[in-house]
Amino acid sequence: MKKVISTSEAPAAIGPYSQAIQVGNLVYASGQIPIDPATGSFVEGGVKEQARQSLINVKAILEEAGLTLDNVVKTTVFLADMNDFSDVNAVYAEFFAEPYPARSAVAVKTLPKGALVEIEVIAAQ
Repeated sequence: MKKVISTSEAPAAIGPYSQAIQVGNLVYASGQIPIDPATGSFVEGGVKEQARQSLINVKAILEEAGLTLDNVVKTTVFLADMNDFSDVNAVYAEFFAEPYPARSAVAVKTLPKGALVEIEVIAAQ
């Protein structure tokens, strides 16, 4: 019933979880932090660069499942600082087009490895 989605084009899981799980026509992608899968390190720069890499990682996982960002129905954006919302929103708008997915954005105390942003998605075929 559950199908694991995994790609080397996105960072490997840093704990006991899958990059994504497909159940029926839905794909649940784990939160992606701004790790460049080629280097295993955070991308250089600030929150905009980190948001871009997080979304590139999401895109790679969806492609492994045969989907695109157009299939995303819900996103959750986790921010280390809500003051970064407008910068992350600007990058987010580069990746998604109307009709936009539903979205939640929350500020959290800390993110894995000290990331400034983490993004998870749910996509449908």
